[in-house]
Amino acid sequence: MKRILDCRASDFRRMDREALKGAMLAAEGRTVIAETVVTSQPLLPELTNAELAKAFGADMILLNVFDVFQPQVRGIEARDLFAPEVGGGEQKPEARNPIAELKRLTGLPIGINLEPVDDSAEAVESLNQLPEGRRATARSLAEAKRLGCDFVCLTGNPKTGVTHERIQQAITLAKREFGGLILAGKMHGAGTRGSVLDREAAIGFAEAGADVVLLPAPGTVPGVREEDLAQIIAEVKARGALALAAIGTSQEGADEATVREIALSAKRAGADVFHIGDAGFAGMAVPENIQALSIAIRGRRHTYVRMAASPLR
Repeated sequence: MKRILDCRASDFRRMDREALKGAMLAAEGRTVIAETVVTSQPLLPELTNAELAKAFGADMILLNVFDVFQPQVRGIEARDLFAPEVGGGEQKPEARNPIAELKRLTGLPIGINLEPVDDSAEAVESLNQLPEGRRATARSLAEAKRLGCDFVCLTGNPKTGVTHERIQQAITLAKREFGGLILAGKMHGAGTRGSVLDREAAIGFAEAGADVVLLPAPGTVPGVREEDLAQIIAEVKARGALALAAIGTSQEGADEATVREIALSAKRAGADVFHIGDAGFAGMAVPENIQALSIAIRGRRHTYVRMAASPLR
């Protein structure tokens, strides 16, 4: 089993769910997932945020606010600021499936967020109804499979009313309809009251079949301490799941020292996978913070290899 550290685009193209999970496990706490908002104007309009995140050390790309029934990713059609095109042209064939195109451009596994919204939840502040293409439904999960997503993340954006109960139900649905790698959990309240770091919920996600249980990293949500996280991670791993520590409360836009401190704390707690969110600049983390996270958990060598590795390898 290759470590994800040693995997290149040709390896990722051959991987199924079990192989990808095994590669993440074999890396021993050295996997980086970077999240980007597909509807934002990219930080650099000449390319997608996914490409930029890969260039700064991400191993996997998680797309946020992606609608499977209206799939689009800003930046696939690059903009030249000094010679903007007038009018529209025919869409390139590869751009009709942006998941396939991002895989070609980055050479990395690509996944999406799907949100298990609880319409009965007492949300702190509710958003308007989410379209089905962003919700974790049987149809959207089947469409994610058809588009070629390598993984789905069952979680909630701010104010959406996603609950632990709905996440657990969505895991069962995803196992039936999607079949790829399943990440599940909450990195913040997602508009509902109650504890984000919930031991029973995390165990429930693992027992329901989540491959990776998502938990907030220490210092990202009030009251999440390293020792508490370590205890929950141990129980999640005992049930065969990997543990992901998420930076999902806009600290992806903090200074590099803060990101390094959070990363090392999460690694001491036992995290297998490290997520960095999309609320830095223009729908992605500050690029240097992706690099700082990567260097903190695995050093310059593996970081530079990932940054430099061509998607043609």
